[in-house]
Amino acid sequence: MSQNYDQKQILLLAQETVQRESLVVDALILQLGESIVDASHLMLNCNGHILVSGSGTSNAVATRFAHLLSCCGTPALFIHPGDSQHGLSGAVTEKDILFAISKGGETVEVNYLARVAISRGAKLISLTEKSESTLAKLSDVVLCFKAPPDSDPYGMIATGSSLFNSALCDALCVVLLNLRGYSLEQFGKTHPGGAVGQKLKEIL
Repeated sequence: MSQNYDQKQILLLAQETVQRESLVVDALILQLGESIVDASHLMLNCNGHILVSGSGTSNAVATRFAHLLSCCGTPALFIHPGDSQHGLSGAVTEKDILFAISKGGETVEVNYLARVAISRGAKLISLTEKSESTLAKLSDVVLCFKAPPDSDPYGMIATGSSLFNSALCDALCVVLLNLRGYSLEQFGKTHPGGAVGQKLKEIL
């Protein structure tokens, strides 16, 4: 049944959501540790592509992460875990790293792709909340991070938790950008279009 909210209640609900999500992201800081360093070094030394994968909301996080990695000087592509069972897994080589995102670490399609990647000689980094999951046990580096329990509506609709994971991915992007010494000039060569491209023309 729909609920009746007046203008003030709607605004308050929106404000509370943003406030809660800011606290969710803030909670990530205390969880950062050695695994971020390990993942950064492995990704920095990758001679192929970082292939990022995930299902559901993790699919959206993975797509965003792959794009931002490429923007920051680390060649990356999104690879759909479902399509990996229909020929796409042929894209994985021994030079690549598969970065797999799965909250529970038991997503069938993601774990199928993980096993294919391992069989082809690729390295595996997982982002999951479950350190004892199948995906974690397959991984070379496990990024085990858990969003606060009140991050999401009903504890299941991945609003705050997807923002939490995106912030972690952003941290990796910025770390790699700095480790590579990736310059604004280099970025300009990969992003000549749109408003960003126009701004770069004005300042470079």
